[in-house]
Amino acid sequence: MADGIINVYKEKGFTSHDVVAKMRGILKQKKIGHTGTLDPMAEGVLPVCLGKATKLCDMLTDKTKTYEAVLLLGKETDTQDVTGTVLAEYPVHREEEEIREAVLSFLGHYDQIPPMYSALKVDGKKLYELARAGKEVERKARPVEILEIRVDKIELPRVTMTVTCSKGTYIRTLCYDIGRKLGCGGCMESLTRTQVSGFCLEESLTLSQIEALRDEGTLGERILAVDKVFENYPAIVMKPEFDKLVHNGNPFLRNQGMESSVTVDGPVRVYDSENHFIGVYEPDRERNLLKPQKVFLGGK
Repeated sequence: MADGIINVYKEKGFTSHDVVAKMRGILKQKKIGHTGTLDPMAEGVLPVCLGKATKLCDMLTDKTKTYEAVLLLGKETDTQDVTGTVLAEYPVHREEEEIREAVLSFLGHYDQIPPMYSALKVDGKKLYELARAGKEVERKARPVEILEIRVDKIELPRVTMTVTCSKGTYIRTLCYDIGRKLGCGGCMESLTRTQVSGFCLEESLTLSQIEALRDEGTLGERILAVDKVFENYPAIVMKPEFDKLVHNGNPFLRNQGMESSVTVDGPVRVYDSENHFIGVYEPDRERNLLKPQKVFLGGK
């Protein structure tokens, strides 16, 4: 069974679950998970976790993401993108400078109302299920953060933007909100996710490319080892007599690791004495211990 992360290029028309199902067929293994849903109309980077790396899914879902989006001004739909039913159309009489100002005004924190066509649940039911039944319910605004936003091109009624944002941000809704701010409505015409944490578009692989690499026997070269995700954390290697502690997922004292100049003031990568990656540990200052944050149990 393969363990690690593959940077998949999700193509249009596939759901994120479709990608996982196809990857299970390609790799002939069940333990596979994705790291953040992309709508079927969207494309781009979708890190897929294999084997032990599936424990990483929630950690990567929390990472910031970068998108290239095309905002279509003058049209509002029920899904907030061009796949939905048109609810209203307006003329677009806005100067480029007005548009740039409106787009850039969303930089930073803002409260975003999730779209009805989303997988969020209200009273146990997914919003998109209610929307398909013709029901609309009140949704609470949620705080999101636009870390970076820029206008790349304006060819009215289209505006191409690059957006880096926090977890939970709906780019469809951002497009809708910008359209509302301009007073002419708007919806998302296209969306490409270009980066998730350290995974970028240029290094992503389509499903057909992954299948071809599997047949060549070289796919392993494109699977990122789990510990590479944490390369910016300092590393601690255990003394042989204390390997059992980390193999069992127990906390340990700093001096039970081999002598090093590592300063432990945040998360660290922990390896056993044979350099098998165990997981990420964090300091417990009250007990002067390092305790497990996420354990992958290296090679044992």
